[in-house]
Amino acid sequence: MPNPFRYRVFYTTRQKIVTCVLVLALLAWGTVYAVGRLTTPEDRSCAPGVARPVGSDECVGVSGDGYDFGVAALDPVARAIARENDRLKPGTYATVALLLPLTSTSPSMRIKILHEVQGAFAQQYEANNRSNNQAPKIRLVLANTGKGNAHWRTPVAALKGMTGAPHHLRAVSGIATSSTPVRQAVTELTRADIAVVGTTITADDLTNGPGRKPFPGLARVSPTNSDEARALAHFGRVDAAKAILVHDARDGDHYTDTLKTAFSSLLGRSPYQPQLFTSPDDPTDEGTTANTFRQIAHLLCTTRANTVFFAGRHTQLRQFINALGARGCTHRPFTVLTGDEGSYLGADPQLDRSALGGGLTVRYAALAHPDAWQPAAGRPVPKAGGSPVAYQRFRSMMDTVASAEAGPVGPVELSDGQSIVAYDAMATAVHAIRQATVEGRLPAPGDVGLQWPQVTGPLRVEGAGGWICLDNHGNPYNKAVPVVELTRDKPRFVQIAWPDGGPPSAECMPPRKP
Repeated sequence: MPNPFRYRVFYTTRQKIVTCVLVLALLAWGTVYAVGRLTTPEDRSCAPGVARPVGSDECVGVSGDGYDFGVAALDPVARAIARENDRLKPGTYATVALLLPLTSTSPSMRIKILHEVQGAFAQQYEANNRSNNQAPKIRLVLANTGKGNAHWRTPVAALKGMTGAPHHLRAVSGIATSSTPVRQAVTELTRADIAVVGTTITADDLTNGPGRKPFPGLARVSPTNSDEARALAHFGRVDAAKAILVHDARDGDHYTDTLKTAFSSLLGRSPYQPQLFTSPDDPTDEGTTANTFRQIAHLLCTTRANTVFFAGRHTQLRQFINALGARGCTHRPFTVLTGDEGSYLGADPQLDRSALGGGLTVRYAALAHPDAWQPAAGRPVPKAGGSPVAYQRFRSMMDTVASAEAGPVGPVELSDGQSIVAYDAMATAVHAIRQATVEGRLPAPGDVGLQWPQVTGPLRVEGAGGWICLDNHGNPYNKAVPVVELTRDKPRFVQIAWPDGGPPSAECMPPRKP
C-alpha cells in the first residue's frame, strides 16, 4: 500500500520544494537557538548590584535597597535600612558600607551578623535623626563577602567604584573576622584610600603601628588579642606554674595565631608544653577535633594545672568544653580563659551546659556586654573608660529601631555584645566623616582615615561599650574588656578588666611610645 505521508509531502516538485524550505528553516532556527543558549550568558543576577558568582549559589555584592541576600532573618532590618536610605536627598549624604559574610551557613555566625547589622542601623538612624541635624546624613549599604569571605573581591571591587556620585562612599565597617580573606579585603580597600573601621577584628597583625602602615586608614574599636590577654592576666592573677596552653596548630588564622602568641607570653613559667589540636580549613566545621579534645582532657587530669588558656575558634572551644565536662577527674576544678570567640557560645545549642558550673568555669574576654556599664549592687561602675549614659543612649536607640518608628528590625538580643560593637564602630565612622567635612562639603575619601589620631581626649567616641580613644595608628587605647562567664543559663558579666591594669585617666590620651 502506498505511504500516504510520502504521497502528500513529496508527490510533486512544488511540494518537495516547500518541504525542503520548511526543513531548512527549522534547522536554521534550531542552530540559532542552540548557539544562543551556548553564547548568551546565564542571568545570575539576584538584585541590583548583587549576583551569583560562577560556581556559587550565594548572592554576592552590595545593596542598600532592602535586599536580604536570601537570609530571611535579615529581611526586617534590610527593609528598615532601605526606608531610611529612601528618605535621604541626593547630595546630602555619605555612604558607609557594612562588609560581612552575610550568607554564612554557620548558625552562630548568622546570629552574630544579624546583631551587627541591627546595631549599625541603630547608629545610622541616630546619626540622621537624633544628632541636631548634623551633616552629612548617612546612607548605609550591606556588602556580602559570602561564606568564609570567599567572594570578598566582588563587593570590594564594587565599593571601590562607589566613592563618587551618587553613592559618595566614605567608610567601610563590619570588618568582623581576623582571617586571611578579611586581611586581603582591608588591604585592597585601604590602598584605595577608603577608611575602614573594624568591629570585632582582634588579631595583632591586622593593625598599623610605629614604623609600619600596611593598612593606611584602618581603625578598630576592639582591643587586640594581646590587650585581651593582658586584661585577663590582670583580672585573673593566674599562677603560670599551674597553667597550661591549649592552642590550634593550624597556621594562617590571624585570630588564633596572635592569641596563641599573647597567651604564650603570659605562661613563660609554665612547666607544661602546650597541648595542640588542628582545626579543619573551615573552623566552623566539626571535623575530628572532638576526638583530640577527649584525649587532651584525659591528659589534663594528670597535671597540676588548674587554669587552661585556650587559643582557638568557637566551634573547637565548644568541643573542648564538652570534653572537659566528661573528663575522668570531675573532682578537679578547672578554669578556662579564652578570647572573644567565647561570645558565640551563649546561643550555641550544641554546648553541653551541664558541664558548666561546679568544677568547670569558662570565662572569656568579651568585646562588649550589656551589663558592663550598668550599676549593680556590689559592682561599682568605673569612673572613667566608659559611662552608663552612653550605654543608655545605645539602649534607647535599640528600642527605637525595634519599634515601628524606625523598624521594626526583628527581635533584638544584646547579651552577645555584637550589636554594641557594631553600633560603636558605626559611630566612629560617622564621627570621622563629620570631623573631616568642611563648610558642608563632603571630604575626599582619603581624608576620613586621616582623622584617627584626633579621635582621643575630648574628641573621643563615647561608645556604648566603653570609650574609644585611638592612638596615632588607629588602635584603641586601654579599651574596657568585659570578662564574661558562660553559665548553664546565659552568659554572666563578671567584671571589667583593663589591658593596663586599670581604667584610663579622665583625659584618655594615649601615652607617648618610644
